Amino acid sequence: MRAMTKVTRKWRKSRDGDDDDFSLPTLDDTRPIDSREQEELVRSLERSHAQQSLVWKSVFAVFMFGFAAFLVYSIFQQASSPWELRYHAYFMEEVDSWMIIFADWIAVLACSMTIIGLLHNSKYHRRCIWYSCFAGIILAVFWLYYMLRLPKFRWDVIWLPFGPVGGAGICLYVDHLLDESSEEVRKLRSYMEIRNNCDKTNKEGRNIYFISTSSGC
Repeated sequence: MRAMTKVTRKWRKSRDGDDDDFSLPTLDDTRPIDSREQEELVRSLERSHAQQSLVWKSVFAVFMFGFAAFLVYSIFQQASSPWELRYHAYFMEEVDSWMIIFADWIAVLACSMTIIGLLHNSKYHRRCIWYSCFAGIILAVFWLYYMLRLPKFRWDVIWLPFGPVGGAGICLYVDHLLDESSEEVRKLRSYMEIRNNCDKTNKEGRNIYFISTSSGC
């Protein structure tokens, strides 16, 4: 992502410093890169971004999947042996067992929506992460309400209210950074296409002028 941002800044600087409004970055200080080199540069950045995006999204998707799997285990334990897990036993006097199970299922759903939002490539994928954030906020309110009712606040279970919403928030931030990087690459391709179109138009204009002068028009 840093490399793409650096190239974009160089491109813009080169545009602002020359008389041509669509100047391109150069391989050296004297020669602008040609169309083939421009295409190779942009394709290289596109491949790099695609690889980075896949790696980072996969890393956080695996993290969220692991958290969801842990929650499923907690649900199974609470259903088969109620209050056996310490972080559930804290709430034995405050919450019914079915409410604990229901809250954990909501957390699993929130994690699943985050994973879908990370790995889905549609333009609406971010909505899934936002829905996950909203579900996480509801869970945070639920757990904090009952944690504050305990005789002693239990810091060792702070992940119960903030785990799902924190994970969704981090994934949303990562997706935002990758989207910004993708936008920089799209701008580079747009600059390249504009430059190529301008060169083509100028070349056609010179050819027409040459033909006209040659024919005596």
